Amino acid sequence: MSIIEFSNIIVLVVDDSPESLGMLNATLNKAGLTVLVALSGAQALSIVEKVQPDVVLLDAIMPEMDGFDTCQKLKEKLPSTPIIFMTGLNDSEHVIHGFEVGGVDYITKPVVPDEVLARIKVHSHNAKLAKSAQFALDYAGQYIFCVSKQGRLEWATPYVQELIGNIGGDILETWKSIQPDIARWITSEHRKEPLLLNQFTPPIQAEYAGEYDQLHALIRLVTPKKRGTEEDLQRELNLTKRESQVLYWLSFGKTNWEIATILEMSPRTVNKHLEQIYKKLNVDNRTAAASISLRLLE
Repeated sequence: MSIIEFSNIIVLVVDDSPESLGMLNATLNKAGLTVLVALSGAQALSIVEKVQPDVVLLDAIMPEMDGFDTCQKLKEKLPSTPIIFMTGLNDSEHVIHGFEVGGVDYITKPVVPDEVLARIKVHSHNAKLAKSAQFALDYAGQYIFCVSKQGRLEWATPYVQELIGNIGGDILETWKSIQPDIARWITSEHRKEPLLLNQFTPPIQAEYAGEYDQLHALIRLVTPKKRGTEEDLQRELNLTKRESQVLYWLSFGKTNWEIATILEMSPRTVNKHLEQIYKKLNVDNRTAAASISLRLLE
């Protein structure tokens, strides 16, 4: 691994063993990384208040606040930063728990330097790609959010945060109510079908937008489309009630005879209403009138 490959990468190492910290600090510094060290979960949380690392190496078993609790608190502050667990335990239960609380990978102790460097390289690269994608989506004004395969929220564009804030309140509290549904949906064979989130009023629709790696999925929120009404046409275009009804059905491509049948009037009366509509809208044909109507209705 060359120093160039690791330029500008900051790694936070959290381990209650001074010996492990010393070994990792020397290894990572030699590879050209900037290293921050913490002997406890509380110290790690204090560090990230001041500096945001690109990757966290986290010991699973520590006194007082263990690695799993530390990981959960770190993810609240660093939702998109990859956390790699270091553990001497090969018990699959602990490995699974690490993933459940937000870890992206794990390394078994005693740590092999080349393995640590390889994992840091992969996960820091993936995180930077994810951030680039997020910035692009933010700029494009997309209602997109990213979740882990467990349905945990990793990041959301400002538009998602604004949408959920307007209709559901606090985004973290709201997320707790929809996370179980999201988790089941993205791991099922039905994820290509939209998921209706009935926790919102009115309900909103989630669409699977793909994944950027094997661990995360992108979800798009779609707000329900509300079509305008005859009353909207009447108010916005200064029409009479009957004129707005005629224009409403005209926007659906109905003929004069069909409009007459729907509104229980003669085709001649429909034609008279259309003449008045054309004058008020300053147009000279039904296509132009329908176009104005559709813009208001949709």
